[in-house]
Amino acid sequence: MNPVREVFGGFGVLLRGLAIVLRRPRLFLLGALPALITSLLFLAALVTLAVNLTDLVAWATPFAREWDTVWQGLLRGALSVGLLAGAVLVMVVAFTTVTLGLGAPIYDKIAELVEQELGGAPEAPEESLAAGLVRSIRQSVGIVLVSLLVTAGAFLLGLIPLVGWMIGPVLTAVMGGWLLGVELTASAFDRRGLLLVRDRRRFMGTRRWRVLGFAVPTYFLLAIPFVAVAVFPAATAGGTILARELLPATPQGSQPPQDPRTPPHPHSPPPEQPQGPQGAPQPPGHP
Repeated sequence: MNPVREVFGGFGVLLRGLAIVLRRPRLFLLGALPALITSLLFLAALVTLAVNLTDLVAWATPFAREWDTVWQGLLRGALSVGLLAGAVLVMVVAFTTVTLGLGAPIYDKIAELVEQELGGAPEAPEESLAAGLVRSIRQSVGIVLVSLLVTAGAFLLGLIPLVGWMIGPVLTAVMGGWLLGVELTASAFDRRGLLLVRDRRRFMGTRRWRVLGFAVPTYFLLAIPFVAVAVFPAATAGGTILARELLPATPQGSQPPQDPRTPPHPHSPPPEQPQGPQGAPQPPGHP
């Protein structure tokens, strides 16, 4: 597949999601409300970090106090950029997690609306509310922890002279977009019985450029606090559309899609032999 076409196609998924939710203004406004609440909370945290960033970096690099002013400025500047980029990554991922949890009924309704409009969605598998809640919390905590590791990596990359301030933000944007894609496609995957994070990663890996084309612009838009309020409902709808594009079509009542590399179940029945005109099995090579 052409990577450029896939990237633009991924961005088109976000625009399609926006078009769907804008046709339902009431649902769009309801979807923006949880994002507004979490935006105010995370904006306050981000401003607090930005105000204290210089002191925090100076505290973390006492060894550079006696350095030449130029080298000290380069090091601490790179670390400041890396730390800020990493903090934005954690906040965007955590913002998505908290907002999806806070407005779960609304975003489930948006995902269901997309499924109904595009058609062909299977019935959601039966799962108790408690089991689903525990699974969702466990997966979200895991994703946030991964984002913290990426933040630590971005901070360490900031130690690389001259290029550290470029590598760190690029890494956080790509990884942040990928983790965001894992979060936003969850509803559609769950509906098809693919309940594990590794299921989402497996299918996302088949069209990485398309996923990044959707997720990285979404990541940057969600990093802008009040823009995120309007973007989040569209991102939820776009995540459902993206998941449908990654997954093979599943007819009603059929089993969820499986990885072609997965061996058949040991208790699955053997394949049927070809039948002759009278229903008797035909030997191999029979015309």
